[in-house]
Amino acid sequence: MIAALHFITLVVTTMFAAAAAVFVNWVLLRGAFLLMRPAVAGRAAGKAAQGVSGSAAGGIHLVSGTAQVARAYAGRR
Repeated sequence: MIAALHFITLVVTTMFAAAAAVFVNWVLLRGAFLLMRPAVAGRAAGKAAQGVSGSAAGGIHLVSGTAQVARAYAGRR
């Protein structure tokens, strides 16, 4: 009986640890994706991003330094 209780405790603890690991992994991955987004100065409806013509990211204005870097590397493809 005590061995079964120890086994059940081990199973429940392992499941809790696995769920906590998945949650922490999801939070860190979401944070990484948020950090990888370009810096934006503001949002205006209906306007394309500065320095990027025909952009699908309409309404996002890049910070001036980010826009300058994007323009500098745009011709190097």
